[in-house]
Amino acid sequence: MLVGTPIGNLGDLSPRAVEALTTADTIACEDTRRTRALLSHLGLPAGRRLLAVHDHNEAAQVAGVLARLDKGERLVVVTDAGMPGISDPGERLVAGAAAAGHTVEVVPGPSAMIAALVVSGLSTGRFCFEGFLPRKGAARAQRLAEVAADTRTIVLFEAPHRVRQTVADLAGAAGGLRRVALVRELTKLHEEIWRGTLEGAVEHLETKEPRGEFVVVLDGSPPQEPAGESDVEDALRSRLDAGIDKRTAVAEVTAALRVPKRLVYDTALRITREG
Repeated sequence: MLVGTPIGNLGDLSPRAVEALTTADTIACEDTRRTRALLSHLGLPAGRRLLAVHDHNEAAQVAGVLARLDKGERLVVVTDAGMPGISDPGERLVAGAAAAGHTVEVVPGPSAMIAALVVSGLSTGRFCFEGFLPRKGAARAQRLAEVAADTRTIVLFEAPHRVRQTVADLAGAAGGLRRVALVRELTKLHEEIWRGTLEGAVEHLETKEPRGEFVVVLDGSPPQEPAGESDVEDALRSRLDAGIDKRTAVAEVTAALRVPKRLVYDTALRITREG
């Protein structure tokens, strides 16, 4: 059973979650110290019921968890805060248990992703959760470009020591005028929700040292008019004139304009024949 736990305010723990924790034979948890403190707050004994399952050992723990389930144990999965499996351990355990034919239940609870989205003031009709962006290199650059081009609202997680760079990178990829909400320490004493543009967010983050985990909610890209044949030709000619080979130019224009590769290739052939 997956059980959502508070992301800050302990008053958000549901009665059903308390019942699940009370009756569990084993509690698989991200950090035994954090879960032991939660159980102590509830007046529940921890004993030997806690099983550490975190990012570094989740894959190795699946077999052991399945063995416990095979013996009829009632096993509850929690993380340090929020819903298990959302940028936290739990996904592999669910996949393994489901594949083995065990019933997997969920006790819904607090989620920083959803809470930040609905309080952001941005569109909630269509959104995409990206979790944490790649740290560096080509993978980060590619993901930033994809995020900047997405027309859906984007929800990201970021650590306090990296949030300044991430917001600056988003501004470079999406433009400084794109709307954004910076949400941190939700439901806690120092909860903060800042709304504005990416350009303003960069300035805001320079005013004081970022503290606490951040959720960045980015407005989607405005819909673009479909590219026509003249747009494709202009984009190709500029690349070919710059000395880029035809194959690379076709790939770049196809990705940039989001048009069928066949159209771009045929246009490139025509330009080549015309000289």
